[in-house]
Amino acid sequence: MEKIRMDCMKNGPYKVVGDLLIVDANGKSVSAQGATTYHLCRCGGSGKKPFCDGTHAKIKFVSE
Repeated sequence: MEKIRMDCMKNGPYKVVGDLLIVDANGKSVSAQGATTYHLCRCGGSGKKPFCDGTHAKIKFVSE
């Protein structure tokens, strides 16, 4: 089984790399076919949740 790596980017999203399936609350896959890298929102402000849309920079999200 391939390992999946998740990094917290300083003041930004989670960067997730690997063969990953992302499923919404209704059970629908929201993963992009063939993609192996995702940036997931952790500031709570993205309009494309669970994906990052850069809002963290606009709202000056700060995190260690």
